[in-house]
Amino acid sequence: MIQLSHVYKTYPGPVHALKDLSLTIEKGEFLFITGPSGAGKTTLFKMLSAFDRPTTGGLVVAGQSLIHLSKKQAPFLRRKIGVVFQDFKLLSDKTVFDNIILPLQILGEKRHHIMNRARDVLEQVGLLDKANTLCSSLSGGEQQRVAIARAIIHRPGLLIADEPTGNLDPKLALEIMKLFQRVNEQGTTVVIATHDYALLEKFGKRRIHLVGGQVSQDFL
Repeated sequence: MIQLSHVYKTYPGPVHALKDLSLTIEKGEFLFITGPSGAGKTTLFKMLSAFDRPTTGGLVVAGQSLIHLSKKQAPFLRRKIGVVFQDFKLLSDKTVFDNIILPLQILGEKRHHIMNRARDVLEQVGLLDKANTLCSSLSGGEQQRVAIARAIIHRPGLLIADEPTGNLDPKLALEIMKLFQRVNEQGTTVVIATHDYALLEKFGKRRIHLVGGQVSQDFL
């Protein structure tokens, strides 16, 4: 599913956000990415979702090399990927329903399929009663769940989540992580960045620890 080979990401300075990073993530795997601030987690996620590309090295996602991916090709690759951003990136002046159906609208799905799928994911994240509520009036935790619903509504082959439980209380964080686990059990590869070590211990999945843009530890 994902293959990084000697990847470097260098910014002016020079600042090496990623340094000689080699990593393989198998199809259907559930993986946690950990590490201190500045370790390279967000940079890695931007590259996996084709919003950025390596300075040097090889990167393959879903069988496609991202090194030579054109700007026209990138949106088509992203249709296979669900992303939960740390800052949500919701349309605050739109309803919960309008936000979550965007991926299906982009894919050109029929109205009845959009309605059925929206109901399913809203039930999964516990927001069915908020479908017609403006996102601007939601709590931080509710907005996070909207972001997750939007990321999984099109049943992506790869789901990337950057600190998805950072704004949630422990009980809801556990429920959201169980949701990710159910998504994974349906065949989706799940990669999550988190600082919540209680959840890491509870779920016992593979863990990649980044330090200074490099793999410090790989717990299988």
